[in-house]
Amino acid sequence: VITETDMEPYNPQAVEKEILVYWKKQRIFDKLRKKIKGKKNFSFIDGPITANNPMGVHHAWGRTYKDLYQRFKAMQGFDQRFQNGFDCQGLWVEVEVEKDLGFNNKAQIRDFGLDKFSKACRKRVEKYAKIQTEQSTKLGQWMDWENSYYTMDDANIEQIWHFLKVCHDKGWLYEGTRSMPWCYRCGTSLSQHELADSYKELKHNSVYVALPIKGKKDQFLLIWTTTPWTLPANAAVAVHPDLDYVLAKKDGREYYVSEKVAEKLGKHTVVKHVKGKTLVGLEYEGPFDELGVQHDVKHPVISWDMVSDDEGTGLVHIAPGCGADDFELGKKYGLAQITPLDESGIYIDGFGSLTGQHVKKVNPLVVSSLKEKELLFKEEAYTHRYPTCWRCKEELVFRIASEWFISSEEIRPLMKKAAETVEWYPKHAGKLMQDWLDNMGDWCISRKRFWGLPLPFWKCNCGHIEIVESKKNLEKLGATNLDKVKELHRPWIDKVTITCPECKEIATRVTEVGDCWLDAGIVPFSTLKYLNDKTYWKKWFPAEFITEMREQIRLWFYSMLFMSVTLEGKTPYKKVLVNEKVHDSKGQPMHKSSGNAIWLDDALDKMGADVMRWMYVTQNPISNMHFGFETANDTVKLLKVIWNLANYVQLYTKKGTGTFDDSAQAQWILSKLETTKQNVTNNLEAMQPHKAMKDIQDFLIVDLSRTYGQFIREYLEDAKVQRTLRHCFNEGLRLLAPICPFFTEKIYLEVFKEKDSIFLEEWPKVDKKYIKPTLEKQMTTALELIQELLAQREISKIGIRWPLANAIIETEDETVGKTVKKLKDCIQTQTNIKKLTLKKKAVDKTFIAHLDTELTPSLALEGYTREITRRIQALRKKAGLQKEDKIDMYVVSEFGSTKALVEGLKDKVNAKKISYEKQTVDVQEEIKIKDYMFNLGVKKI
Repeated sequence: VITETDMEPYNPQAVEKEILVYWKKQRIFDKLRKKIKGKKNFSFIDGPITANNPMGVHHAWGRTYKDLYQRFKAMQGFDQRFQNGFDCQGLWVEVEVEKDLGFNNKAQIRDFGLDKFSKACRKRVEKYAKIQTEQSTKLGQWMDWENSYYTMDDANIEQIWHFLKVCHDKGWLYEGTRSMPWCYRCGTSLSQHELADSYKELKHNSVYVALPIKGKKDQFLLIWTTTPWTLPANAAVAVHPDLDYVLAKKDGREYYVSEKVAEKLGKHTVVKHVKGKTLVGLEYEGPFDELGVQHDVKHPVISWDMVSDDEGTGLVHIAPGCGADDFELGKKYGLAQITPLDESGIYIDGFGSLTGQHVKKVNPLVVSSLKEKELLFKEEAYTHRYPTCWRCKEELVFRIASEWFISSEEIRPLMKKAAETVEWYPKHAGKLMQDWLDNMGDWCISRKRFWGLPLPFWKCNCGHIEIVESKKNLEKLGATNLDKVKELHRPWIDKVTITCPECKEIATRVTEVGDCWLDAGIVPFSTLKYLNDKTYWKKWFPAEFITEMREQIRLWFYSMLFMSVTLEGKTPYKKVLVNEKVHDSKGQPMHKSSGNAIWLDDALDKMGADVMRWMYVTQNPISNMHFGFETANDTVKLLKVIWNLANYVQLYTKKGTGTFDDSAQAQWILSKLETTKQNVTNNLEAMQPHKAMKDIQDFLIVDLSRTYGQFIREYLEDAKVQRTLRHCFNEGLRLLAPICPFFTEKIYLEVFKEKDSIFLEEWPKVDKKYIKPTLEKQMTTALELIQELLAQREISKIGIRWPLANAIIETEDETVGKTVKKLKDCIQTQTNIKKLTLKKKAVDKTFIAHLDTELTPSLALEGYTREITRRIQALRKKAGLQKEDKIDMYVVSEFGSTKALVEGLKDKVNAKKISYEKQTVDVQEEIKIKDYMFNLGVKKI
């Protein structure tokens, strides 16, 4: 009933620019905050976005959810803080600043000057925080931007210091030496939660190496490794004690390998079968015993239950200085801990010709050396998942380093219990959190970098370590140079010394900075004034709701949970909505390097914010989103239907407060409205916005525009019908408002404007007295009947304007029978059939319909009249006439009773006079309707 030709053009970008200006000029957000101030509160905490680059479309999914829920709760009357957050520290920022400065390593930063580097990092954060604020505003996000929190602020840093002091007091904080995943490009270790999503499918050359067994001529252990660079640090070979091995003879040599993989040797003879435990205790000659670091190193075969023969040879090369598991085995067996690499991935002294070489270039040198020694059995390409740096994308290595950790053993069960109280959507997100907590190790919190949280650990030569929890604490400890520290960052904080409480000598701060997830994890405390206003903190803690993408389970959600359970023994959030990733329209991950990344500004310019927001909310968050401009075109068509409905409501209805129409179809649409309001509210509360979006779309586009619009097209002069349509559209529009704020605001101001903004209206409350489930079910059946009868018309090639005498409905279904009786007038009107006859009969469907297709003279006359009416209305439109404009018209035809055709037509087409001879008119048309020619003319008077 409502087509594109009935509407003013919808231009998303023009609407959004206009509404942004209106909101700012009328201070609508301020009015909203004033309206809800002091009401019951809804606490939302914003996960801080890294202020490091302009946003892409993948950022906008989560930001749409955040704005949707804050607008929704505000319309419900909840007071809120509306505080945005910016993540400001860590390697994300450092790496980009290095690129800007043309640097490739930490030494260049030191040469440049750490003070200038830190200032450059801060400047970048401030630049992109401003850009992201502008982008978010264009997306429609309402936040108290002037009150945004920045994780680089001293208040945030001091709150983390307090947290670390609490960890220390609990006995959880310690400094330890381990073999850590290491990025030689960034010159720092990574924590366990940073590794989870950093594995890539990479191809490396693996090698099979023969290690001579001491005291056994021509007997070897055959090992396999995908990292030849670690072989110069080899300390042992591990076997599974219960695995089956063979001693296989090939080309005059005998090799121990797993029985399962012996075929890798090629043609061979099995000398004997042994269990792995038989090999334990054997000694072998190392592959690089000639190196200085290998002098006096013994190489034993050790037992390890984790050895498998699913790949490789069943004998595992162990280098404690080059792997986490290897390191733990080394501690257990007292193996040599040989660390070949420095922070930059360069081989240190003691490695012969390898010393001074970068790890990326060493593999060919190692392989060449093995060949010369006749220890290389085979070399082959191997594709596997290998860890890379999540910031600079370089391949990682492992090296022994001293780092700071927080023990997780005591807190793990407490975190698991707290996480169980959280409502997660989707539910499997809660299971993922439990799995992560089961497998998490101690939290490595130190980074050997520059722009980040300065760890508050002051060391003295006497061995004492003082954990400082605040600036005031520093003052009490006799801190020097504190007055020169304008911000708690390096290098300024590095110059602050304290008096050691134990020996009264000078203690200096360790140089490490903290893991950036400490920065973000503390915000439920730092942003809520935990240390200086507990009343305020208690009002807003814990958060009622937070939302981020799935990877934050092991990052932000985890760090917040860890820090909250440590400080308060409970979870910092009650409800968590988790979404997946945004891919391109073909389902491929978006990457700048692939050329398929879409920047937010480009998308906003090409499709508009409301279109994007509709797409995001429609998407089920459990699945990856395929984002593309093609999908946007489909969304625009849907928005245009609602836009057109708005024009229809504005054109054909007037403001009023009278009663609603009492027809069956009016009762149905009012029931559908209340059911939709109930479902939308419940689905939003259940963190299923995609279901709420479907409810809204079905109501506004299918139920109200298409179905109810068809029902009432002949009755729009009725004030009760107008009141019903207007009310349903107003309420439906408010349901859509938090999802498409610009679009709905524009329509509201044009059609309703009962307040300064749709967002100053209340969220629609459910009135259960209008809900009629039986009627809704019957209408579903009625619509099926209507579709079937229209389909029968199509088959018979009889247009809807030509009335038919009867339709026979064959059925045994009671619902169909009751539907026909209850909604007979509605069905007959929509199908233009004079009578419906029910026949009780067993059929293989719910019902079968048969049409009486005979066109009697009286039915034909009515059909011609409808066609003439439609043509005259089309001529009125062609002449540019308004609804209220009066016309004179003529109808000339070969039809036998032209007057009978047009009798009673005046009111329908707003004609003052009808002539049956040609007249001078504004527009005219000659057409053929069935077997007769008609000449029609219209003139405005």
